[in-house]
Amino acid sequence: MRPLTYRRIAFAFTTTLLASMSCAQAAYPERPIQLIVPYAPGGATDVIARIVAPGLADALGQPVVILNKPGAGGSLGSLAASREKPDGYTIVMAVESSHAVNPSVQANPPYDPVKDFSPISNLANVLGVLDINAKSSIKTFPELVEAIKADPEKFTFGSSGNGGYSHLFGERFKSATGTSMLHVPYKGLGPALTDLLAGQIDVVFDNLPSSAGQIQAGGLRALAVAAPERVPQFPDVPTYAEVGYPELNTPSWYGLAAPAGAPQDVLDTLNQAVKKALSDPAVIERLRQQGAVADYTTREEFTQMIRESNDRWQKVVSDIKFEKL
Repeated sequence: MRPLTYRRIAFAFTTTLLASMSCAQAAYPERPIQLIVPYAPGGATDVIARIVAPGLADALGQPVVILNKPGAGGSLGSLAASREKPDGYTIVMAVESSHAVNPSVQANPPYDPVKDFSPISNLANVLGVLDINAKSSIKTFPELVEAIKADPEKFTFGSSGNGGYSHLFGERFKSATGTSMLHVPYKGLGPALTDLLAGQIDVVFDNLPSSAGQIQAGGLRALAVAAPERVPQFPDVPTYAEVGYPELNTPSWYGLAAPAGAPQDVLDTLNQAVKKALSDPAVIERLRQQGAVADYTTREEFTQMIRESNDRWQKVVSDIKFEKL
């Protein structure tokens, strides 16, 4: 066989191999995608994940399987996600509590919220709410503040975990109102709300998606919302600004990320899947009914959002003199 023929065969083989590799890359995703939710079922992170996941699955053409990995205020599941293979088949709910608050309150964070992840997109901005048991004799925000000041040793507030978003929001509440309450940490807001409904604790600083149903059902009473204006579903509940505390009127963000090092084309595919899912009027409405506002972002915008949020919470931790964990 002549040398030219060998070169032609080699060229044809190389071309076929490259085409095959290109097709393999373009085939993502070829199997189900695991979405890690680093909080317990029933909390706001879980609720938002379950609203958006079906739309992601439709856009990607593969099932999106939710796996709850609660613990340490979202750190355990986030850390586990950061150690997964960066191939796009494991993604994680990257939320303000796990990707801004936790790194700000921990002396030695187990993961870097930017360097150890590849941000995909924000999903929603969530309104906060101050919940008490509906059977309580306290009816308004001023009544709660007055009652706590009169008997601070009596009152407790539950959170998703020591140093978590809901814990620090409670500390911000105490600092702003000049009150004192005992903090009771849980492994997620779902268990905290369960004990609030049972009368085991007095207050939970929740996000509206996870407690909206119980407020509407009459099990919980909302005394204030962290929102620019009153929520249409709860027109009788004032904002923190209306009751005199505008510094507490801060919604939180809930997004998606992959382990650091995920291929750029895979991240782009996931980002576009989010965009498509959040363009569905039914998804937008379901989020709105839960007190959340759909918020698609580019990957670059979400990365910047995470960085700015970390700077903001570092200042909060410093201002309230929180002892790092």
